[in-house]
Amino acid sequence: MPPAPAMPPAPAMPPVRGETPLEEARAALHAELARRHRELPAPTALPVPLVVPLGAADTLGFGAPDPYAELRPAANVQLTSRAVLIGPWGGGPGAAACGQCLAMRWQRLRSRSEREALELGRPPHGAAHWPVLTAYTADAVWALYRAALGGAHDLPDATPADRALPRVSRIDLVTLATATFPVLPEPLCPSCVQEVPDTAEAARMHLGPAPKPDPDGYRLRPLSSYPLPTAALVNPVCGTLGSDLWINPTSTTTAPAAGTHFVRGYAGLNDVTWSGQANSYGTSRVLAQLEGLERYAGTTRRRGTSPVVDSYHRLADHAVDPAACGLYAPETYANDPMVSPFDPDRPIPWVWGHSLRDDRPILVPARLAHYSAGVEADNFVFECSNGCATGGSPEEAILYGLLEIIERDAFLLAWHSRTPLTAIDLTTCRSPAVRSMTDRAGLHGYDVHAFDTRMDLGVPVVTALAVRRDGGYGTLSFAAAAGFDPEATVESALSEVLTYIPHLPYQVAERHAELTAMAADFGRVRQLKDHAQLYGLPEMTEHAREYLEPVAVRPLADTFADWQPHRPRTGDLLDDLNLLRDRLAAAGHDVIAVDQTTPEQRRMGLHTVAAVVPGLLPLDFGWARQRALLMPRLRTAPRVAGRRADDLPESAVKRVPHPFP
Repeated sequence: MPPAPAMPPAPAMPPVRGETPLEEARAALHAELARRHRELPAPTALPVPLVVPLGAADTLGFGAPDPYAELRPAANVQLTSRAVLIGPWGGGPGAAACGQCLAMRWQRLRSRSEREALELGRPPHGAAHWPVLTAYTADAVWALYRAALGGAHDLPDATPADRALPRVSRIDLVTLATATFPVLPEPLCPSCVQEVPDTAEAARMHLGPAPKPDPDGYRLRPLSSYPLPTAALVNPVCGTLGSDLWINPTSTTTAPAAGTHFVRGYAGLNDVTWSGQANSYGTSRVLAQLEGLERYAGTTRRRGTSPVVDSYHRLADHAVDPAACGLYAPETYANDPMVSPFDPDRPIPWVWGHSLRDDRPILVPARLAHYSAGVEADNFVFECSNGCATGGSPEEAILYGLLEIIERDAFLLAWHSRTPLTAIDLTTCRSPAVRSMTDRAGLHGYDVHAFDTRMDLGVPVVTALAVRRDGGYGTLSFAAAAGFDPEATVESALSEVLTYIPHLPYQVAERHAELTAMAADFGRVRQLKDHAQLYGLPEMTEHAREYLEPVAVRPLADTFADWQPHRPRTGDLLDDLNLLRDRLAAAGHDVIAVDQTTPEQRRMGLHTVAAVVPGLLPLDFGWARQRALLMPRLRTAPRVAGRRADDLPESAVKRVPHPFP
C-alpha cells in the first residue's frame, strides 16, 4: 500500500498561537474540517467544527494561563499528540458538559511527568514533528465528527446512568481506531460553574428518620441499587476516578479490584488509590468505585464554593480549634519543611460543617476536612481520609464516618497505652464467612486472631491480627473495624486483614534492608506503607506482646454481652446515629459533619461526609507526625474505660510506630 498522502497545507485560521508542531497540526485540521463543513448541503444542523490543542497548556489552573481558555469551552474537537477528541456531544437534560470539562478530566489522567510539565509551567519539547495528519486521518475525523455530532452514534451497551451523560469520541492518530466514552460534567469547570461563597446556612443539616431494611441492617440500600455510571467513572480519556480499574486474579484470599488517580495539593501530586475487597469481582468493582468516589469527594472540595479565609482568633466563637484535633511536636515543625506551626493569628481557609451536638453550623479548617487540598498557609498538619464515609443518606454517611473515627481512636489507644487485651474465640462465631476466612488464612500459613479493643465509648471495636506460623517475612498484619453488630464487626476486621497477607511477605522481602533500617531508627518511618510493612519483620514481634499474649480468650457472645442492652434495635438508622452522638458528647467531644458530597455523587443518590470529633486520637502516618502521642486522651481514656487504675504516665506510653495499614 502506498504511503498516505500528507494533508494539503491549509491557510492559517484563527486562532493561531505559536509555531509548535501541535499548533500547526491544529490549524491544518481546523481548516480542513471547516472546509468540509462549508461544502455540506445547506441547511445543516451539524455544528461548525472548532479545533483547539490539548496537552500543551495547563487547563486545571495550576500553572501558566491556557492561551485557549476563552475558546476551549465551545471547542468540539481537541487535538492531542496522540489522538483527536470529538465532543462532548449528546446527553440527557441536566447533564451538559463543555470542552473545558473534557480538557480538565483528560489532564487529570495524564502521567505524573506529563502533569508536572503542564502544571509547573515547563514548556513542551517534542522529540519529533508530531502529530502528522494525513488525508486518511482527516477523512476519519470528519466521518466520526459527522456521526457523533450529527446524532448517528450512540453507546448501545452502556448502563442507563452512562447513556444519560454526554459523550466524547476518540480517534487514534496512529491506528485510526475509535472509541466513545461518557463524560461527567466537571464541578470545578470555570465556564460551567459560578463559584459562590460557602455559607453557614448551606451547611446546616436537618437530619431525620432513615428507615433501615431491618433492625440489624445498617446500609439503607443494596450496592446494586446505586445508578453508577461505570464507564464515565473509569475510562482512559475522561474517567472521573481514573483511566482503568484492574482486578487481581492471583489473590487467593479475596477478589480485589482497584484503581488510582493523581490529586494535586500544595505539597505536589498525590497518588490516591481506591479499592474493593470482597469475595466476588463484581462486588469488589462496585465497592472500589464507591471508595473512589469517596476519595474524590474527600481529597479536594468539588462544590463550586469558595472557603472562608480568616484567623482562628477572629472566628473562635464559631470555629473548631485546630489544636483540639491535635498538633505535631515542636521538633517536627522545626525539622520538617513541609509543615509549619499553627498560628491562631494567621488567616487560613475554613469550610462550614454542622455540629450534631449543638445543632448549629461551625467552621472547620479546610485542611481537616479535605485531606489533599490546602495552601501553604494551612500546612499545620497532614490529614488523611480518617472519618470520611459515603452512604445513601446523610445519616448513613455520618454514622459510618463516626464508626471509622471510633475504630481508629480505639486502635491507637490500645496500641500506645499497652492495654492488656482479651481475644475473641473465633470458633464461637456463627458466621460461615468467619470460618471460611480463618481457613483461607491457614492455607497461606497464617493464624488469625481477633481482639476486643473497645475503650470508654463502649461501641464494639475489633482488631484483627494475622500471624505467620513460621515467623518468616510478613510476620504480623493488623486491621480493625467498628460496628453495632459484634459478629459483623469481627467479620469486617478479618476481611480487611486477609486482603494484606497474600502480598505482605513479598513486600517485606523486597524492602528488607530499608525496613530493617526503620526498625533500628523509627525516624525512617515516613510513609503510610511503612507502618504496616515494618511489622512484617520478625524482629518487630517484641512490640506486639499484648496481642501475641492476650490475658484471656472469651466467646464472642460473652465478650460483648454488656453492649447488647444498649444497642438500638429499631428500624431507624437515626437512633443508631444519635447513640454515637450522645456517647461522644458525654465523653466531652463535639460531633461535627462536613458535607463533602459532589454533584456527581448527588446524581447517583450518594452522600459523603467528613466526620470530625475534636479530641479523639487522629490517625497519622510517619513517625515524626504523630499527633496522638501528645493528646490528653491518650493519658485519660484507658482509665475512664476501666483499662487501668490511673492516668497513663509518660513512662508507660509505647513510643513505637503503630501497625495500622
